[in-house]
Formats: sequence, C-alpha cells, structure tokens
Amino acid sequence: MRALSGAAGAIAVLLALNLPLAAQEPPRPGPSLDSLVGAWVLTGAIHGAPTTHDVTGSWLLNREYLQLHEVSRERDSTGAPAYEAIVLIGWDAQAGEYTCLWLDTTGGGGLVGWAIGRGRPAGDSIPFVWHYTASDGFHNTFVYSRAAGTWRWIMDNDAGGKLTAFARLTLARPAAAGRGR
Repeated sequence: MRALSGAAGAIAVLLALNLPLAAQEPPRPGPSLDSLVGAWVLTGAIHGAPTTHDVTGSWLLNREYLQLHEVSRERDSTGAPAYEAIVLIGWDAQAGEYTCLWLDTTGGGGLVGWAIGRGRPAGDSIPFVWHYTASDGFHNTFVYSRAAGTWRWIMDNDAGGKLTAFARLTLARPAAAGRGR
C-alpha cells in the first residue's frame, strides 16, 4: 500500500483521529429518541375534540435531529389536512437539554426566537417549554411508556404560570393503535 502524502495524508490522519471521538459521545439522558423513529398513530383530544393524526419519525443530518412529520386525518373545507406539522428535535450538549422547533399550519410565524422549545430530560419524559413572553408560554411533555412502547404528549397553555389543558394525546404503533377501537 502506498503512503499518503501532503494534504491528503493530513486529512486522512485527522479523520481517523476523529472517529473514536464521535463513538465516545456519552449517551443522552432520558428516553431514547430512537424509539420515536417509524410510523405512529396519534389519538386523543385537542381542546376536548377527538382527533387522529399520522406521525412519522426519522433521523436527519447525520442523526443530529429527529424529524416528526404529523398530518391529521381530519380534512379542512378544501380537502387538505386540517393540521400538519414538521417538528425537529436536537440535543444541546452544553445546556444538557433537548431543543425543539415546531413548525405547523396554525398560522405561520414559526421561525422566530420563541419557537424553540427546550426540555431537560427527567426519567422517561422530556418536558418541553416554549416561552412566548416572560410570563406566557406552552408546555408539551413527551412521556415514554417503555412497557407499552407508546408516547404521551401532555400539552398545556401557560398564562402567567396558570396551566390550562390544551391536548392529551397518545402515540402508538399503527397495529397497536387499531386495537380496541
């Protein structure tokens, strides 16, 4: 085998040195986001009204971000989904918490500073909080049930520290979601 020289050799050495570092990254606390990859059916109530959405989870950009694509089965007057969202979840190692960008069809404006929710893992849950103002925000706690292989999303509006239920939802695999209907 011929030895590499010059810039190509230096790059090869740097790449080889970095491989073990990437493999040594400590595991992230809380539930594994790997468990959100794949197809899901979301059921429950939003503002007290029953709803069903299809959710697909997949890794993006070298597994730096988990993408959730959520589409309601309910349709609007034009036949389009009544709700659709693209959710990106990443890990902020320096802060020791997850970050979440939730873009949806509820009116746009999602690419603003308050659109990033933050959640420090606690056991099998990730309690995300979005701060709209110093006193108002939104909470969405992701709770993983290892035994059932399901996730719950507990969503609450926060007005001056007073939480009001917004939605109570469960994500289950399509085969499991169809049981008991």
